[in-house]
Amino acid sequence: QVRLVESGGDLVQAGGSLRLSCAASGSIFSNDAMGWYRQTPGKERELVGIISTRGNTNYADSVKGRFIISRDNAKNTVYLQMNSLKPEDTAVYYCYKFPGYWGQGTQVTVSS
Repeated sequence: QVRLVESGGDLVQAGGSLRLSCAASGSIFSNDAMGWYRQTPGKERELVGIISTRGNTNYADSVKGRFIISRDNAKNTVYLQMNSLKPEDTAVYYCYKFPGYWGQGTQVTVSS
């Protein structure tokens, strides 16, 4: 059974940084692409970025240049480094493992 556990969400001031982690278990981590999504109340979940099995990344335009996704296959963990945070980055952030597994989410709140 695949399990994803996010951590690292917090309250931070605008301009600050946070690093989210997602620990995976229950499957061969290195075989699958991973992603981060986020959702705010009343809105659809949106893609933040993805990382391939080889470490290639793609990001939403809204976070490009500020957020960095990385993975450590030895630790079965994917990370989301968030810099220059803005109030509009406030959301619940979810880890995603292809082809269809989700974590429980972690809250990120950015105050102005």
